[in-house]
Amino acid sequence: MTTEDPELGVLAHQVSTADIVDAMGRLHRHRCHLVDLVSPTPGRLLFGPAVTISYFPSCEVALPPDRYNFGKLFDEAVSDGGMGSVLVLASNGHPDASMAGGTKLSRLAHHNLAGVLTDARLRDFAELSTYGFAAYCRGEAVHWGGDVVTPFEANRPVVVNGVAVRPGDYVFADASGAAVIPHVQVRTVLHGAISVVSDDAATAKALLDGDQGRDGSASER
Repeated sequence: MTTEDPELGVLAHQVSTADIVDAMGRLHRHRCHLVDLVSPTPGRLLFGPAVTISYFPSCEVALPPDRYNFGKLFDEAVSDGGMGSVLVLASNGHPDASMAGGTKLSRLAHHNLAGVLTDARLRDFAELSTYGFAAYCRGEAVHWGGDVVTPFEANRPVVVNGVAVRPGDYVFADASGAAVIPHVQVRTVLHGAISVVSDDAATAKALLDGDQGRDGSASER
């Protein structure tokens, strides 16, 4: 799964997560955003279509490691190449467990993924910062997470911190948070977010210039 149109990346670099959420709010009622994320490289934008891995509580009998492991599930997730995609790791109720670390996630660099998003923790921030992709998560871990959760399914719809992510949906994340955009509406939402930026700039200018409406105040969102 890849970013089909390079213009989408150009549009994405003109907006923020807050702009995306505002634009989504003009089209949908459902929650699309995640907050309280951290990153080893918070200045990097994460944007691309999602490929997913869902985790399940570990049990070597029910989920034998020779079948249920990060390498195999990652290969399933990026079976068509993965270039430009965002790997979404769903912890399924284990936000303090480590989903992966620098060694496992080096696969993203090899396959030219845009990065990784998870509602749990990642290890090895210093190592992750040396790769070219972006990573956003709940926080840094120091303990291996395999005794808690195991990679279980690839490229199925998942829920991360209450937000639905279907394979192919677009993930947008920056230092302020993340948002998920339906695949079929990504261009509409990006253009809507750019309109939000323009509207906000016009409102701010009006306020600074003292241009107030009939009710005595400038229009604000």
